[in-house]
Amino acid sequence: MKKSLVLYFSVYGSTETFAREIAHQTGADLLEIIPETPYDNNRNHYNALARLAKKEHDENKRPFIKNKINLNGYDTVFIGYPMWWYTFPMIIYTLLESYDFSGKTVIPFNTHMGSGDGGTYQTVRQFLPNSRILKGLPLEMSVAENRSEKAVSEWLKSLDY
Repeated sequence: MKKSLVLYFSVYGSTETFAREIAHQTGADLLEIIPETPYDNNRNHYNALARLAKKEHDENKRPFIKNKINLNGYDTVFIGYPMWWYTFPMIIYTLLESYDFSGKTVIPFNTHMGSGDGGTYQTVRQFLPNSRILKGLPLEMSVAENRSEKAVSEWLKSLDY
């Protein structure tokens, strides 16, 4: 029996809401990527988070993942993240470099504030050459937080999922 996992990283909850909708519509398991050092999730401190994200990016950091992620038994893995500085957060690099997605179908999705996927879906393809990568879905934060049901449903249908 094929089994799916929705794996996501979220700080403000937008990507988490999006991930929960995917899991709801697909019946997939849901698992958050938890950083060893938590990020400040207070939206009033957005500028500080943006500075930290840029610093991690500029220094090519690989933040540690606190929780163990077991991909065994999953045929399909959805990977979700917010866009930070026109790419995914550095913890997603940690994920892609630390876990074996070989032979799995990987479906990226992301939240953004105007940058779409920022080319990250192509980056996922480059990092996971032994995986089948399907078309991702970028959703603007406000859509992801408030009205993603239809967009997710149409996307999943387009994937024949």
